[in-house]
Amino acid sequence: MQLDIITADKNLFSGEIESVTLPGTGGKFQILKGHAALISSLDKGTIVVKSKEGKEEFEVNGGVVEVLNNKVIVLA
Repeated sequence: MQLDIITADKNLFSGEIESVTLPGTGGKFQILKGHAALISSLDKGTIVVKSKEGKEEFEVNGGVVEVLNNKVIVLA
């Protein structure tokens, strides 16, 4: 599954992942390969990315996530 985390300043992350946990405005949620199409708002919190290389965390102040055809785009 492909993930891109993009801010106004730079691209924080771009690569293949196994899962991502996001701070949704209604609570945390996780996206795995094959997830249904989704658009959701994000709250301030931590994005946790798990890949074959390990785990990475990114702090965000809110934003939007789109999931479509195993591609996840986060605009934070």
